[in-house]
Amino acid sequence: MNHNIPKVTLNDGHKIPLIGLGTVGTKGASGVHELLSAFEKGYRLIDTSTNYENEGTVGEAIRRSSIPREQFIISSKLPGAHHKHDEAIYMIQEQLYRIGLAYFDKYLIHWPNPKDGLYPEAWKALVHAQKYGLIRTIGVSNFLPEHLERIIDETGVVPATNQIELHPYFNQREQRQVHEELGIITESWSPFGRGKNDVFSDEVIKTIAETHKKTPAQVILRWNVQLGNIAIPKAGTEEHQEQNLQIFDFELSTDEMFQMNSLNKSDGRIDNQDPAEYHEYT
Repeated sequence: MNHNIPKVTLNDGHKIPLIGLGTVGTKGASGVHELLSAFEKGYRLIDTSTNYENEGTVGEAIRRSSIPREQFIISSKLPGAHHKHDEAIYMIQEQLYRIGLAYFDKYLIHWPNPKDGLYPEAWKALVHAQKYGLIRTIGVSNFLPEHLERIIDETGVVPATNQIELHPYFNQREQRQVHEELGIITESWSPFGRGKNDVFSDEVIKTIAETHKKTPAQVILRWNVQLGNIAIPKAGTEEHQEQNLQIFDFELSTDEMFQMNSLNKSDGRIDNQDPAEYHEYT
């Protein structure tokens, strides 16, 4: 079944689907098969990164597909080792050569690496790369409000999206409020908590799922959509790819949304990846 996924309009006028496909661990021939299956089901927003070591796999799947290039929204990320302006420009070009594309539809700074303090320089590089035609939409990932404030103050350019850790046990309410005030769309990475917090066994989520005759995963994705987020789940099997798109035929009630929001924990981060401290050096 080819699903028609609803889209959201970004602050730069571009439109992207509310559900994308995460590609961490998607590699080689099996990865190409996985992606082609996802394409057939209607996935068009594909999230990759140099640090996932699979840009070749994503590019090969695009070339093998009969879907026109302009229908895809291919998103990649700038690694932490290349925040200096010129290095960032060269890295973006190199990534395009690796994936075999003329431009990225969407491109993010992967982590701010605040101790280095080079993320404003990296942001300026993305602004310039967009002007050069290498990128259509520019955004960031894992940026805290103070990081957003600094790059906006220094460039006058507001990111279109900020991709952050967001799942039922860490719902990022304050961060999402900042995004809303700035006109930034929130993207949720690892919306299922990478399988490390047993969120699928949560009794609240299971009860809501039973009420709607849906899976816990579908309830979590529906909750994300109703919060106004773009979700980027990983789905390796055809069954999960299909299920993750079957979330637009039901709606969570106000009370159910309240229950979901109440699952938040002060220590809900997985892997302790606090952007104020975490550094990505590869």
